[in-house]
Amino acid sequence: MSDLRTAALTSKAWPFEEARRLLKRYEKSGPEKGYVLFETGYGPSGLPHIGTFGEVQRTTMVRRAFEVISEIPTRLLCFSDDMDGMRKIPENVPQQEMMREHVQMPLTSVPDPFGEYPSFGDHNNAMLRRFLDTFGFEYEFASATEYYKSGKMDEILLRAAERYDDIMAIMLPSLRAERRETYSCFLPISPTSGRVLYVPMKEVNAKDGTVTFEGEDGHDITLPITGGNVKLQWKPDFGARWAALGVDFEMYGKDHSTNTPIYDGICEVLGGRAPEHFTYELFLDEKGSKISKSSGNGLTIDEWLTYASTESLGYFMYQKPKTAKRMYFDVIPKAVDEYHQQLRAYPTQDDAGKLNNPVYHIHHGNPPESKMVVPFAMLLNLASVAGASEKDQLWGFIQRYAPEATPGTHPDLDAAAGYAVRYYNDFVAPAKTYRAADEKERAAMTDLLDRLKVWEGGLDADALQTMVFAVGTEHGFDPLRTWFTALYEVLLGASQGPRFGGFIALYGVDETVTLIEDALAGKLGG
Repeated sequence: MSDLRTAALTSKAWPFEEARRLLKRYEKSGPEKGYVLFETGYGPSGLPHIGTFGEVQRTTMVRRAFEVISEIPTRLLCFSDDMDGMRKIPENVPQQEMMREHVQMPLTSVPDPFGEYPSFGDHNNAMLRRFLDTFGFEYEFASATEYYKSGKMDEILLRAAERYDDIMAIMLPSLRAERRETYSCFLPISPTSGRVLYVPMKEVNAKDGTVTFEGEDGHDITLPITGGNVKLQWKPDFGARWAALGVDFEMYGKDHSTNTPIYDGICEVLGGRAPEHFTYELFLDEKGSKISKSSGNGLTIDEWLTYASTESLGYFMYQKPKTAKRMYFDVIPKAVDEYHQQLRAYPTQDDAGKLNNPVYHIHHGNPPESKMVVPFAMLLNLASVAGASEKDQLWGFIQRYAPEATPGTHPDLDAAAGYAVRYYNDFVAPAKTYRAADEKERAAMTDLLDRLKVWEGGLDADALQTMVFAVGTEHGFDPLRTWFTALYEVLLGASQGPRFGGFIALYGVDETVTLIEDALAGKLGG
């Protein structure tokens, strides 16, 4: 057994903890189907958001961890529930009037309001796949519409008809009294309107494999439950899919957790073995509300990638999945810098440390070298004082600070400079508010100015930081962070910022002298 696998068998990193739990499932004998199946579900009722991506990212982390400790082959199936009826129209799509005309139609029967794909479901599926492909995930995509219409669900549907009463016995106690009166686990697709019908069944004929119900015109209709004429309600569908496919592992959000006994029970009634589960906490927007596809709050996938790399998003996803986290634009700089801190630490760590490092899981055990010689937060402040509109404006400062760096040799830094300029102009610049220094702050900044004018220590960030510390201490700032807050608010128009010595080294001593002089003269922010 390799040293790495030995370390993985005791690693406290959550993907390895989940992988070990999954391995116990087959400690007596391997899976009959010949592989372990990981699944993620996607409801394409709105444009894909970061939570959707996070589910695939995290599932992949568990899959790769499993592959370290086991030689059983694995597959990952990304399943889209695109046959669901469109019950609510997303607020962030065009052609709202047209969309209203197709309420309750299967998502793959609703025209694409963007006019790019055969249907709205196809459009949203393509958006999901595009992102998963750009991130390099290894997965197989599955469409509920295709599964139902091609007959891949027929066997499980016929079994559901045979065991209809058992399924209903699981479902009914979870429903309100009035809904129990009309509930059926089967949802027929209207042969006249094409809509998904939420109607009671007059008969479920297991022998013939049909259901009978009252149609939209008041007449009874009998349909075969196979071939895409009928689908399952979403909770029974969850468990039925597990049984049909032999799913071994699926993670989902906390909002599903109370339904787990229902999903498991239906899977088992239909002859399957319930998979291992992992429940993660939900992402919140800047106001603390749950991120929703239909309302379009929080960050979208494309928005994150406008301001930072995919790897920084992977880092954010890895962190504390069982803790609710705000996911808004202001989390991006911290995620970028912490990701690179972990990259720099990785080569110096032992096997146990490497397996606990998020970058191991983000890069499947082969993380790259970080070339971010300037933190993202520092680039933001540099963009601010330089009034940068293009990343090229930052490179003059960067190359004076780190002469060996070029866009070609440091592509991650070059990309980050572009992201920083974009992020600064969209989020930092509109919120910048400079204030005047008070008497104590003015005296300290004048002292700092005088010391910088005679500074002979070059661009040594640590030495400059020590000097800035000394000024704050000698002028009686307690706690000392109030001194740095004053520097940020007076000189940068922000309430927080980078290590100030590092900022001076990057921006330049003479340039910082001018910046302080302009601030004390009231020339900033006007």
